[in-house]
Amino acid sequence: MGEVNVSEDIVPLGEFKARAAQFLRRLKGSRQPLVITQNGRPAGVLLSAVEFDRLRERQRFLESVAAGIADADAGQVLDSAALRKALAKRRTRDSAP
Repeated sequence: MGEVNVSEDIVPLGEFKARAAQFLRRLKGSRQPLVITQNGRPAGVLLSAVEFDRLRERQRFLESVAAGIADADAGQVLDSAALRKALAKRRTRDSAP
């Protein structure tokens, strides 16, 4: 996601309503978020669908890394020999009719 450009990426709600289609077209090809204000204060942020998906994927990745670190800190780890044994057992179990 790009940096917010104060002169171009912050729009009052009334202007957004009047030019919504134009702003949506601009978002489609841009990584820039659009900040929508109401009564002079930030009220929401609009992202393109691609940027939203990218942001969610990044969040899922960071959560997975944090979970892995928490498992390691809690001692819930396997050495490579134990992992190979567990995977072989699972493959045998999953391939059985």
